[in-house]
Amino acid sequence: MERLIRVAKKLREEENFNGYIHLKSIPGASDELMQEAGLYADRLSVNIEIPTKAGLKLLAPDKDHKDFIKPMKAVQNSIQRYKSEKKFIKNTPIYAPAGQSTQMIVGATGESDRDIMYSANFFYNKFQMKRVYYSGYIPVANDSRLPAIGTEVPMMRENRLYQTDWLLRFYGFDIQEILNDTHQNLDMDIDPKLSWALRNLDQFPVDINKADKRMLARVPGIGMRSVGKIISARRYRKLNWQHLKAIGISMNRSKYFMTCDSREFETRDLTSSKIKNLIMINSNSKYHENFNNQLNLFS
Repeated sequence: MERLIRVAKKLREEENFNGYIHLKSIPGASDELMQEAGLYADRLSVNIEIPTKAGLKLLAPDKDHKDFIKPMKAVQNSIQRYKSEKKFIKNTPIYAPAGQSTQMIVGATGESDRDIMYSANFFYNKFQMKRVYYSGYIPVANDSRLPAIGTEVPMMRENRLYQTDWLLRFYGFDIQEILNDTHQNLDMDIDPKLSWALRNLDQFPVDINKADKRMLARVPGIGMRSVGKIISARRYRKLNWQHLKAIGISMNRSKYFMTCDSREFETRDLTSSKIKNLIMINSNSKYHENFNNQLNLFS
């Protein structure tokens, strides 16, 4: 850890490097070293490696979960202290301005998506993490404690975890709404927001011209930028399907969950399974259409 800090210090003070530095901490590093590291790095990272204590004990019995938590607390305390001092002492140095993050390997010890995301949610709330990264397990050794060689974690699972992470940080979702005792793993064929909406059809359809920001953000196919555009545009007139298309909303998904100043598409007698099938059929059709169009460019 001392050598890592020397490199960061040399970059800043001798090489005059003012770019972004993301410094990975060595578990078990002292509070003093973590404090010094934050003076030269933009972001500090303490990787917890495995989502659960039981998983860490299985694969790395020589490591202690406390060794990951201790430097996280040190970084959090230093960030808060330097911010407080900055209010009164202008020349107080900036400490880890991009905050701290962590990373975990998923799929090596059999945790459910619920276990993984509950762990991530804990670090977001407890240590004000800026990011949690998810790295799919890649087998490199034939060890009986590990999944068999060849059982790599599908890239789609990583993708779904990141989508869930996004919903927690920016869309106002609570972790228990997405993953719980009855729904412990994410759907691989549809994104987590659509999955949640299909399980909660009683909250739809949403009236685009009246719904608040929270409910607009929960409509599948509507991102946060589009939410802002909808709220701004409806101040001047009621929005219809054409307006929503112009805003850039994914109508293939959203039309089943909203109403507006138009009456087409309003089919409210569909079940969750029927809506899912229709969306997936339309998505596959668009995929093949785009693929054929790309082929035509080279023909």
